[in-house]
Amino acid sequence: MQIQIFYAFIVANPLVISLQAAQTRIETSDDRTNQASFIALLEALSFTIDRISCEIAYKSLGGGDAHATTLSIFNLLTSYSWEAKLVLTLSAFAVNYGEFWLLAQISSSNQLAKSMAILKQVPTILEHSGQLKPRFDALNNLIRAMVAITRCIIEFKELPSMYISQDVPALATAMTHIPTAVYWTIRSVVACATQITTLTSMGHEYWISATNEAWELSTMAHKINSILDLLKKQLTLCYQYIDDKRNAETFQMLLNLFESIHIDNMKILRALISPKDDVQPLLEGSTKRRVNIDVLRRKNVLLLISGLSISHDELSILDQIYNESRDHGTRMESQYEVVWIPVVDRSVVWTDAMQDRFVTLQATMPWYSVYTPTLIEKAVIRFIKEVWHFRNKPILVVLDPQGKVVSPNAIHMMWIWGSTAFPFTSLREEALWREESWKLELLVDGIDPTILNWIKEGKFIYLYGGTDMEWIRKFTTTARAVASAARIPLEMVYVGQSKKESKSGNAQLPLLWRNSATAGKILPWSGSSGPDWKA
Repeated sequence: MQIQIFYAFIVANPLVISLQAAQTRIETSDDRTNQASFIALLEALSFTIDRISCEIAYKSLGGGDAHATTLSIFNLLTSYSWEAKLVLTLSAFAVNYGEFWLLAQISSSNQLAKSMAILKQVPTILEHSGQLKPRFDALNNLIRAMVAITRCIIEFKELPSMYISQDVPALATAMTHIPTAVYWTIRSVVACATQITTLTSMGHEYWISATNEAWELSTMAHKINSILDLLKKQLTLCYQYIDDKRNAETFQMLLNLFESIHIDNMKILRALISPKDDVQPLLEGSTKRRVNIDVLRRKNVLLLISGLSISHDELSILDQIYNESRDHGTRMESQYEVVWIPVVDRSVVWTDAMQDRFVTLQATMPWYSVYTPTLIEKAVIRFIKEVWHFRNKPILVVLDPQGKVVSPNAIHMMWIWGSTAFPFTSLREEALWREESWKLELLVDGIDPTILNWIKEGKFIYLYGGTDMEWIRKFTTTARAVASAARIPLEMVYVGQSKKESKSGNAQLPLLWRNSATAGKILPWSGSSGPDWKA
């Protein structure tokens, strides 16, 4: 346990870290004044730790009152902050406790250590370690609690002041409890030191029979852990508050970034995909290797934004259009890249099933994708939802080579005109619609040559659909009867999913309707024969 104490407070204590950093700077500096100040500070700390160690050892041997001993340690540390009081006291305890265990470890190989161990009854203690185990367990449990609460208090000290102040209720509440936590932790140090002193001076027989001391250690551990639970709850609230402040700051940064003019798209893409400077945040579709975001520099980038529920049909259309554009790499309309940005709910626990779904989707995509959804920060998800109005259906946000949004959602444009719609701007979409004629040929879009033949033959064509099978049966029967009686050349096309396909989830159907004005309504059709009535 002495190693854990040293680790906790040499590594985690901000004071010690700053001392280590100062030492590094002094080694590369000729400033003798700074070096002298640093050495003096080390000597001052060593002296203070030694004084506390002696105070604890002396009071433990004399059987003094634990409360009085605790107050005397506070008097030695009046000029130090609360967390420094803890670090210095526990460091002093680690010196005494560490000596005991060090003798136990090296006494067999070092004669001097062996002699010292005999004086402290270490061999006898080790011989009866089985009987003493419950007492050592109680001691170690208390030490663990002291280490944990000290780490927690240090975390409060390290909270970034730029995002949180002591006016925040969670931090204010914690600060009122920290003095009490420090008092009981230092008092626990005194109790632990007294127990060890009793063991090494009065022998194991007394330690085994003295049940009150064991009860005291357990009571102290319970009290420390109770305070720790309260502080942890407040610390969680503080981290949540800081996280909200940082997300709000990042969200505002994104708003400002998209309102600014840039020479290329790197600042925009890094803010969206790689805010933490991940060196290779993308997975390349064809090779499945991680790549740097620089591969998208000064290119037209289509951000495919979706959840994990994106359908096979939606992906298959984009896949076909994307691959066709790659087959004509020299054409202007092929000069764009697609990047999949998966949007997942951070409040939901990421399960193995979700990971499998993500990997499966990623494996089917020939374009770039974000390597892992965790790279997309909360503020970016908020921006995507609030500014680009992403809900659940996939959207395709188009960025020009300078990172400017030229279309907030080009997915319907892509479905209807494919790469012909390049560079996928809103102006280009308006121009394409002006060139179109609103005829059935636009709706059918070459899905079934039979329908085109019906058009040439001048037949009347009914498009029908729905989920009410009884209504559809009556409608088709009546329509055919009327058409037959009136000698009207009538054909009918069912638009939608048949009952069997709906149950089985069969996605191997062509897509009939891709209308950009319908916010992504996609209607697969089952052919002119209509639904499977017997399903």
